[in-house]
Amino acid sequence: MFNTRDPRPTLIGLIWPERTVNALRWGVLILVGSMFLTTCAQITVWNGPVPVTMQTFGVLAVGAVYGWRLGAATALAYLVEGGIGLPVFADMSGGIEVLTGTTGGYLVGFIIAAAVVGWLAERGWDRNVVSTAIAMLIGNILLYVPGLLWLSTFYDWERTIAYGLTPFIVIDGIKLLVAALLLPAAWQLIRHP
Repeated sequence: MFNTRDPRPTLIGLIWPERTVNALRWGVLILVGSMFLTTCAQITVWNGPVPVTMQTFGVLAVGAVYGWRLGAATALAYLVEGGIGLPVFADMSGGIEVLTGTTGGYLVGFIIAAAVVGWLAERGWDRNVVSTAIAMLIGNILLYVPGLLWLSTFYDWERTIAYGLTPFIVIDGIKLLVAALLLPAAWQLIRHP
């Protein structure tokens, strides 16, 4: 269950296998993944200094489905799109001010979380409920760390925790459970259509 050495195919690798020339495949999948992240960013569950959206679910799902390289590249492309002003972030916002604002640390954490969850998925951690939940928990923690550290440059630690962690715990727990059920179910569906 906890293979840490040998990469395995990802879900997207089974659906659309890599070939010798991967530029078109990567381009299409990064575009689709960043559109998915944009859609998730518009689903707001709680609005505060750091809004609770479905972005984290999207980032972790993209990492798990795409694998570490393509997942991290998709998260990076999403940040570049938003950084140049495309309205891809929460509330259809974009621009460098979002990247340097209160949510900037979480946004940077997207790349790290997608890469690590993707790496774990390539080692089979997305194949059953328990290991998927653990992989998603690790991904969430990797989002919180840079997010909270950056947010603490705007607020004292009490408000940083109140704004940047407390509202997320229950909702991210629910998102984690949904992912832990969906990813193994997708594997079963692909293996036994």
